[in-house]
Amino acid sequence: MPPAKTDQLDLWAESGLDGDDQVMVDFLLPTGIYIQMEVPRESTIQHIKLLLWKEAQTYPLFSLLGEMEGHMFECVNQAAVHEELEDETRRLCDVRPFLPVLKLITRNCGRAERILDSKIGVLIGKGLHELDALQDQQVKDFRSKMKRISEEKMQRMQLMSWGEWLRSCYSTQLETESVENLIDKHEGVIKITMHYDQSQVCSVILYIRDCLLANESPHLTLVHCDVVKAIFEKEICTIGSVLARKASNPPLPLPPKKRTPTVRTLSVFPALQLIKGALSFVPLAVRAGLFHGTELLCKTAVSSESSSRSEHVWNKTLEFDIAVCDLPRMARLCFAIYAVMDKVKKQRSTKNTHLNKYQTIPWVNTMVFDYRGQLKTGDIILHCWSSFPDELEEMLNPIGTIQTNPYTENATELHISFPEYSTQPVRYSTVWCLVGVACVYVNKEWCNNLKEIMERDPLSQLCENEKDLIWTLRYDCRENFPQSLPKLLLSVKWSKHEDMAQLQALLQIWPKLSPRDALELLDFNYPDQYVREFAVNCLRDMSDDELLQYLLQLVQVLRYEPYYDCALSRFLLERAQSSRKIGHFLFWHLRSEMYMPAVSVHFALILEAYCRGCIPHIEVLKKQVEALSKLKAVNELIKLGTIKTKTKQAHLKEAMMTCLRQTGFIETLSNLHSPLNPNILLAGVHVERCKYMDSKMKPLWIVYHNKLLGGDTVGIIFKNGDDLRQDMLTLQIFRVDGSAMEGNLFTQFVVSSADTIANIQKTSSNMAAAAAFNKDALLNWLKDKNSGDALDKAIEEFTLSCAGYCVATYVLGIGDRHSDNIMVRSTGQLFHIDFGHILGNFKSKFGIKRERVPFILTHDFIHVIQQGKTGNTEKFGNFRQYCEEAYLILRKNGNLFITLFALMLTAGLPELTSVKDIQYLKDSLALGKTDEEALKQFRQKFDEALRESWTTKVNWMAHIVAHPS
Repeated sequence: MPPAKTDQLDLWAESGLDGDDQVMVDFLLPTGIYIQMEVPRESTIQHIKLLLWKEAQTYPLFSLLGEMEGHMFECVNQAAVHEELEDETRRLCDVRPFLPVLKLITRNCGRAERILDSKIGVLIGKGLHELDALQDQQVKDFRSKMKRISEEKMQRMQLMSWGEWLRSCYSTQLETESVENLIDKHEGVIKITMHYDQSQVCSVILYIRDCLLANESPHLTLVHCDVVKAIFEKEICTIGSVLARKASNPPLPLPPKKRTPTVRTLSVFPALQLIKGALSFVPLAVRAGLFHGTELLCKTAVSSESSSRSEHVWNKTLEFDIAVCDLPRMARLCFAIYAVMDKVKKQRSTKNTHLNKYQTIPWVNTMVFDYRGQLKTGDIILHCWSSFPDELEEMLNPIGTIQTNPYTENATELHISFPEYSTQPVRYSTVWCLVGVACVYVNKEWCNNLKEIMERDPLSQLCENEKDLIWTLRYDCRENFPQSLPKLLLSVKWSKHEDMAQLQALLQIWPKLSPRDALELLDFNYPDQYVREFAVNCLRDMSDDELLQYLLQLVQVLRYEPYYDCALSRFLLERAQSSRKIGHFLFWHLRSEMYMPAVSVHFALILEAYCRGCIPHIEVLKKQVEALSKLKAVNELIKLGTIKTKTKQAHLKEAMMTCLRQTGFIETLSNLHSPLNPNILLAGVHVERCKYMDSKMKPLWIVYHNKLLGGDTVGIIFKNGDDLRQDMLTLQIFRVDGSAMEGNLFTQFVVSSADTIANIQKTSSNMAAAAAFNKDALLNWLKDKNSGDALDKAIEEFTLSCAGYCVATYVLGIGDRHSDNIMVRSTGQLFHIDFGHILGNFKSKFGIKRERVPFILTHDFIHVIQQGKTGNTEKFGNFRQYCEEAYLILRKNGNLFITLFALMLTAGLPELTSVKDIQYLKDSLALGKTDEEALKQFRQKFDEALRESWTTKVNWMAHIVAHPS
């Protein structure tokens, strides 16, 4: 969840503290009558309207109102935007008006469509009227196209039988071979618990496989065909009620394409004219550059300096040394406005003169061609962004968004003017070449050099000679190194249209890449639309499970797409609308970032398109959004109680339980599919077992009854205010690691029947300071939980999982590894939690590093591995061998890990902001070295972790003393 904006005057959040369930609301009637009355917070909008109608009968002009159904309420919501409350089943406390004022307005025609629009707006977190108000033809064209496609899909679904619908929405991908192998390991016997109740249809084979990997019993629910048919008929009815309206008019055909006029002169780009909101009395200048990805196409242009109080004007046209015909389709124009500081105050220090001389203020980017491929002309106003990465070259930010700052009131305003090149629009036209094999003499030395270049990791830089060699031998690359396409793309001269044409022709005959290799092509360095279409075409071979594994990155690289209607957007929508599970996770990946201004419009358009193409899923997702809104209100209640009144913990917990017992909370939080896993149906809240944790964000621990799991409860941690995408990235890498090692060294991330190392140590000692040094505590805990063969199996599980996490935490540079961040299950599996510090960003105190070891390997861990026998060198030798084997396996996937991290660079993660951060990964995996050299490096780190493990014990002791409870 994004950081919460806590308002201490929020009457909706405070309702649980004072116990008052009534709120005074002002009603404004269309007759000019003003009515003030108390209504229940938990009432639906429909019930409130009924109460108002009864009250209004006692006021003048009531007869002029007409029928009650012909009216609806309007309010100003928490985003300070007018919202029409078409969906009257919502409760007032869920609507959460900014002020308790409701205006009664006359309802227009087309109610079914308006209700759908209202539901979608509430669901995605951005009212569709906001999209309607955008004066952007690209937005209008994308919405019109997606709406037409969605309606056609819904119409096809109406014609399906229930069996076809089931296969369409809940496609099952069978992988029987992997399950058969697991059956052999379980001696041919699998215990499956069957429940006779309603549940979501799921992929049974994959689910059973995952349970077997985690050594857990599968729980299946047998659903009668009549139940499935009833669900099908309900969804078809929902679709029919929306599609019953008049079909939308088809869009007007696009005008015929004009021939691109030949422009022989050097292109003359924008004339900078005006800035508003810049610094006063400081000489300002503008730097502009043309980029394709991160490649500068020609020399940057710099304006003269301008000094003014509030407005700066440059009477100078910036020229770029490139012909219009050589501009690539995805060329972008980047601006940086900076203050010339040495004109104000002479710098004494000569250290880092680049930063001393200039101070960057705002930056902004724009595409040279619009979404239709037409060269931009005329006057354009760009609202700049103020944040800026310091290490970027030339003070320009080509990797930044091409969207202008939506907060226009406080943004620096840059006016630019593109020249008119012709009386007709200049359109980008693709010049295709005939595909042929160039006859190039290749000597042995060239082949050896090419092979060495192609084996380098993705972070390795190419010199100009190497780029020339790759381009010269491009057909050899296609034949012998097809996975080297990214390096070939970095060797293309994107400022020469002949090279671009040859590359586009070559892509037509390039072998299809594996989906993992194709992921790299979606990086910002490869913006060409044909390259990205090629990459997306390769991704179509992904299974649903594989797509879900990389969905985090695929959503993030949407930031690199300059136009809304792109191959990646269409691909994600197609897969989401064909699988409810993918649709569920795509929705939440996009929805969780709607608060970011740079992507809010793009993500809102995709979310709207998904909802229109999967109308029955709206109600399921809407219930989840409402549930999270309720939990957020409880979380804010706890925070407000702590800040305002320093309320005692017992009183706050009682207030929390009072909230959870309210009718509105019970209805909203019951019988919903878990946002974390849509296969899990959360039945009802076990209020007595719910609590909140005494950490900064006051996370909630919500316990659910679950009749589908044999009476077991399901625990969910709700944390509001922290960005958890870094944790998601780390857990994703663990899953990829586990897949690479066939699941032997990694366990499922489940905290049931588990405890932290800190708790295990504290319960075994009377003194907190001595607890961390008790090496027998962990082994004795496992002995209490297991006996006989089960104990031997638990120790083996501990050995394997400890080896996996030792290697993974070293490779990823995971820090803050205190004893409360390492857990052990009763069956022996060790696992780590809380990944707030990665890539070598270890915590320090007073400038002294608290963590001095490459990874955690303490003597109490070794004590368990050696089964409590000090001289059991064989077991320890096996453990060390496991670590080395795991390390070599991860090295083989090193390029994939680098790609996954690189695709997250613009996500805004605090410890992943530049390529320099990913360098840690390259160094820890020793990429560029032989396996022997890498293994020697790892053995040194292993010995260091063992030798310095006493420092870990000291840190653990300090942590236990500081956190005794």
